[in-house]
Amino acid sequence: MSGFKGQETYSIDNKGRVNIPAKMRKALSPEANDMFVLTRGTDKCIVAYPLDEWRKYEERFGALNQYDEKDRYFLRMILSWSEEVQIDGQQRIGIPKRHTEFAGIDGKVTIVGMMDRIEFWNPEEFERYLGGYSETYEQVASNVMK
Repeated sequence: MSGFKGQETYSIDNKGRVNIPAKMRKALSPEANDMFVLTRGTDKCIVAYPLDEWRKYEERFGALNQYDEKDRYFLRMILSWSEEVQIDGQQRIGIPKRHTEFAGIDGKVTIVGMMDRIEFWNPEEFERYLGGYSETYEQVASNVMK
C-alpha cells in the first residue's frame, strides 16, 4: 500500500497543473504506473487515488447493490467525478477545471497525504476545516485510538 503523508502548498498553473511533492511521488507504487484517479472528496477537496489503490476501491464498488437507491447515488457521484490523470515529465498532474471549481482551488493548492490517497484543497478551506472542528485534536485522538 502507498503511504502518503505530510502536507505541502504548491502553485497550480492556469492550465490546472500542479507538481506532486517528491516525498509523495516516492510513496507511489510501481503498479500505479504514474497514474492517479481523481474524484470529488467527501469534504470540499479533490481526492487522488493511485491507479492500483483505485482498483481496490472498484472491487468494493462492484459489490454494491445497484438496486439500492443510496448505493446507486454513491456510485453515480464518485464515478461521474472520476478522471484518470498521469504524472507528466515535469512531475505534474492536471486537475480538470470542474474539480478545481468544486474545491475552490485557484492559484495555490494544499496537498495532503492520506495514507492510500492524496487530497487537494484550497489552502484557506483546509485551514477552515482544521480550525472548525468542535473537539480538540487531543480529544479526537483519544477517542479514535482507543
